[in-house]
Amino acid sequence: MRKIFLFFGIFCLGTSALAQQGDPDVILFNGKIFTSVVARPYVEALAIRGERIVATGDTKTIQAMAGPKTNAIDLHGGTAIPGINDAHHHFQLGPPEVDVDLQTADPSWAQVKDGIVAAIAKNPPNSLISVTIGLKVFGDTSIDRDALDQIAPHNPVSLGTFTGHGLILNTAGLRFYNISENQPDPMGGRFERDGKGRLTGTLREYAIMNIERAAADRVSDSAAILQLRQQLDEEAKYGVTSIQELSITMAPSRAVSLLKTIPTQIRVRVVRMPGTTPAGRDIEEGKGVPSHPASLITVSGTKWLADGVGIEGTFTPRGEWKLPAKPPFDSLCTDLPLEFPKREYRAMLQESIKNNDQLLLHVSGNLAPATILNTIDDTGGKGVWEGRRLRFEHGDGIFPDQFARIKQDGIIVVQNPLHLAPIFPPGVVAFDKAQPLKSLLAVGIPLALGSDGPTNPYLDIMFATNPGNRPSEAITREQAVIAYTLTSAYAEFQEKEKGTIEPGKLADIAVLSQDIFTVPAEELPKTVSVLTLVGGKVVYRH
Repeated sequence: MRKIFLFFGIFCLGTSALAQQGDPDVILFNGKIFTSVVARPYVEALAIRGERIVATGDTKTIQAMAGPKTNAIDLHGGTAIPGINDAHHHFQLGPPEVDVDLQTADPSWAQVKDGIVAAIAKNPPNSLISVTIGLKVFGDTSIDRDALDQIAPHNPVSLGTFTGHGLILNTAGLRFYNISENQPDPMGGRFERDGKGRLTGTLREYAIMNIERAAADRVSDSAAILQLRQQLDEEAKYGVTSIQELSITMAPSRAVSLLKTIPTQIRVRVVRMPGTTPAGRDIEEGKGVPSHPASLITVSGTKWLADGVGIEGTFTPRGEWKLPAKPPFDSLCTDLPLEFPKREYRAMLQESIKNNDQLLLHVSGNLAPATILNTIDDTGGKGVWEGRRLRFEHGDGIFPDQFARIKQDGIIVVQNPLHLAPIFPPGVVAFDKAQPLKSLLAVGIPLALGSDGPTNPYLDIMFATNPGNRPSEAITREQAVIAYTLTSAYAEFQEKEKGTIEPGKLADIAVLSQDIFTVPAEELPKTVSVLTLVGGKVVYRH
């Protein structure tokens, strides 16, 4: 890891207009600085005054700008990039739980039972036990509320699929989340029942979102601040300077209040992600919250789930949704049902136009983008939608026959490279059309990146440049960084303010522990930031 040496130097000032405005506060020099500007991708040095970059160029030129109070930072050949902008972020906020780590995303029922029993023995009575499961368990309908009650009659137990779109609770778990036996299904969600109408303990889609929001609401503000502060510190450690928080666990008003109290040192865009009731979608959430409640906090945009996920089949009954016998597995996308009645997609688009509010849609299958594209045609087409920057989050089921329409309507695809990690045996090319990356860029569709999971953008860059499920869609590391910086800024209408290292832009910069453009792919996840700047201020130093 390269060390960053800080010192002060006195240099002669030139007579340029820039110099007449005053000396830079900070210069970085002797570096390999990736700018995310295609026309000039690398520079050696940059200068910062206040919160903005005022110059970039070679070391000699930038050093000549320094004055007696300029903080001159020698990068010693180290790599710097624009601050990472996580375009698809979720804060983790909830009650205390015992996370049973079985070291696999698809454990057997025997592994799950052993893990639960061991966790109950080691932890205080009535602890919430949480286990991540895959298709082996979720596809076995004999594993239900009653099966869990036999091994955990007192502790609340939650078996959640690794996608977050399916959940199995025992009886104590139903009580923990205040789910009654006669609980009605919310729109876009389901509490599954047996033939006699009794809850099986299985929850789907918005039923899960609603109960998790309610559980997070029970977390005290003091405890929530501790949880969020830890996550924000983790972001800065990795050189993340902006996050676009798709706010599942908090209403915008609470998110803003907590972020102001902490206070956040990185930029946070709070995107409304409301729940639903049996009567319909909650379209009132977040109304009245200021768009710019603090210098580093904005509130804008609304996200809805257009469909579920290919692994679980949205609302397809457990046991009926199965992997095809052999690859390609594109039918997981082509056959994926919608989340809402079709009328709701028209309503979402109309609400976006009426409120002049960016619309973000979870799109995993192929039917969802087809439905949205047809509805766009019915609500004004390109003339109305081209500049609104509607977003398809994930975009796994976008197929080539839809590319031209997506481009003409100005739609942005926000992909999550963690989803591209191989979930099938080594050497298996899982998809023929699903999970596009390289092909989106090739036709000019804006591609941004977001985590949708653990914080490590360099792990994401590894998967984007080595997508195990479809290797032909690999993009370059430079393209991945641009997607994580400039295009992520574009995805929130902020490309004129941030996302590149060039004069006039906000000085959001990450100096990295290694050269992410040349290290072996398997070394990428080890990358951290040694110096993170937000608006020219140091928010993290290794």
